[in-house]
Amino acid sequence: MDRMRALILSDIHGNLEALNAALDAAGEYDTVWNLGDVVGYGASPNEVIDIVRERAQINVRGNHDRVCCGLASALGFNPVARAAAMWTRDEMTAANREWLAAVPAGPITPAEMPSVTLAHGSPLNEDQYILTMRDAWAPLHQIGTTITFIGHTHLQGGFAQRDPDWHELRPQYKTRNEAESWTLSLPESTRHLINPGSIGQPRDCDWRAAFAIYDTIANEVIFRRVPYDLTAAQGRILMAGLPEKLAARLREGR
Repeated sequence: MDRMRALILSDIHGNLEALNAALDAAGEYDTVWNLGDVVGYGASPNEVIDIVRERAQINVRGNHDRVCCGLASALGFNPVARAAAMWTRDEMTAANREWLAAVPAGPITPAEMPSVTLAHGSPLNEDQYILTMRDAWAPLHQIGTTITFIGHTHLQGGFAQRDPDWHELRPQYKTRNEAESWTLSLPESTRHLINPGSIGQPRDCDWRAAFAIYDTIANEVIFRRVPYDLTAAQGRILMAGLPEKLAARLREGR
């Protein structure tokens, strides 16, 4: 296995300001892995896709990606999410819709990193939310890699299993308005499900953009939170005519 630093992004949801802040704060990295839901909710789908297309070496599709590019129906979404998806579908360029439609479903194992699995929801089901230890049990037992990175829940953290012990992992931060990091060491003989959190729409009551760095040299995951130009992101949503709730919830982080 090559030794490297992988920047892991997930659930950007069309939030250009949050994505740019995360990229500016990420420091040095060797590769970028995108775990899906590049679009939906936010008002900058084309700008975000253009950046991800250029930067990410591996992309995994998300459920909003499928709906926004026309691969799936929006009928299963709530009214606010459905309105945003329909707006996004119309707003995207033809080239970006085609690119998004071609993004593969997870799980994906990077060729240079055979001990890693990348997925949007669960590696067993791309639409499953892994929220509890009960949800994590089957993936941790059935997936052959020692570490799996997932998105979908917009909750930064994860789960660890080393027989007979199970642990839920939640980064501990000191503030809610500054750039911070929290480092998780990866002990040998331990299996992990890790969620880097959401770049563009966190739901853990912390409004800051969330992402992670997987450092194989140090054998650790560095969780990060960074503030971004929230007012600009909210303004884009309102100016686009998207539901006001999508702007308000960015401040609330939920």
